[in-house]
Amino acid sequence: MELVLMYVASVLAIAAVVFMLLKKLDIKITLLGVGMALIVIAMAMGKLPTKEFNDFMAPFNAIIDQFKATLPKAGLIILILGGYTAYMSKIGANDVTVNTLTKPLRGIRSAYVLVPIVFLLGNVLSLVIPSASNLAIILLATLYPVLRKSGMSTLTAAAVIATTATVMPTPLGGDNVAIAQALGMDVSTYVFRYHAIVSVPTLFFMAFVHYFWQMYLDKKDLKNGIVRQEDLEIEALKTINGGFVYKTVYTLLPLLPIVILLLVYVFNLLTKGTDIGMSVELVSLISFVIAIVCELIRKRNSKAVLEDTESFFRGMGNAMGIVALLVAAGVFVQGLKSIGIITHLQDVMTTANVPGFTLPLILVLLSAVIVILSGSGTALFYAMVPLMAPLALAAGISAYAVTVPMGLAGNLLRAVSPVSAVVVIVSGTTKQTPFNIVKRTAVPMVAGVVFMFVLSMLFFL
Repeated sequence: MELVLMYVASVLAIAAVVFMLLKKLDIKITLLGVGMALIVIAMAMGKLPTKEFNDFMAPFNAIIDQFKATLPKAGLIILILGGYTAYMSKIGANDVTVNTLTKPLRGIRSAYVLVPIVFLLGNVLSLVIPSASNLAIILLATLYPVLRKSGMSTLTAAAVIATTATVMPTPLGGDNVAIAQALGMDVSTYVFRYHAIVSVPTLFFMAFVHYFWQMYLDKKDLKNGIVRQEDLEIEALKTINGGFVYKTVYTLLPLLPIVILLLVYVFNLLTKGTDIGMSVELVSLISFVIAIVCELIRKRNSKAVLEDTESFFRGMGNAMGIVALLVAAGVFVQGLKSIGIITHLQDVMTTANVPGFTLPLILVLLSAVIVILSGSGTALFYAMVPLMAPLALAAGISAYAVTVPMGLAGNLLRAVSPVSAVVVIVSGTTKQTPFNIVKRTAVPMVAGVVFMFVLSMLFFL
């Protein structure tokens, strides 16, 4: 009877979360509420023998404990990164970076040569502008007219822009920060040693597939007599005023934390015996101070510069939603652990004789279904982060065989969902249906998922 109750409670809990995901509703309160309910059920079942959970305040204590565990580690990093990103936008450094990196493309007149170049460049820009929808808006305003002028079809240009924010390896990504914390390791080590060896080849492979898939569909449309859409009236390219030194420095500022972390990581590898302790939060704060100094030199107005720094702290406040999602996911997982379902699944997986790739494949397929139907896999991913290492251990495989493919799958498949924000924005601007956009993005993205999954299994199993 206890086993039946455990399974019923677990299935209902997961069903509630999936329902909210598919309805595209805010998931944080659902995760908190379901997690607390599971803890109450565990108390009624007598499954919480530890003293701190043997009282009626246990569900609330679980939330407090998760905040205490998350804020000093992954939470602090995410808040600081949110602040730095907001400050870069405030001082205009993000605009300078986009302008500098996209300017050389204006001289290229070969439409299909631009397809892989813009795809890869867009992924580089996602380091500066991590939001897929925000990046698409910027590229639609800056690059879309250039792409159409080169002779690129509307659908090809739309597909490339819709797929620019995918799996660029960055220690500044909230998902990578969360995984690194769950694995008890430095985020730079996780990204540069494990994530990058899969994500970088995958990016180049998708650029290759993009080139041939868009060319094939353009020829097919031309053969079928489908007329290409005329150029649309879109905001003119933004002019960046300033000299060479200004443009060079402000192009580098948004990328400075990543550059420093990469240099430190390479230095530690080359010297081996040396270990320079430069965390993501430390590097971001150093970069923030450097940016303030640059602003003081440029504006020579300390009052205005110091007023602008308020955007850093507002940005930290805006990032609190991600931290709250991590906490909510932690409470949900704590509830599942409390009723004993996690331990039971670990026992089942330990005794089951199944291939090592089974667990990663199930999680990738689950991510695919949720992302395509809901347009976002963020909540599912964060909810699964605390479970990845224990499940991998129970399955007898490396944790990286679970974390890398599941983390990459959600980001890749976002552009395949007709209801995702980035697809809706691109389709609305280019006056194409979301399904026409998805037809163009599906093959490169699905091919990327298959490629990265095979590569992950080869490297980590």
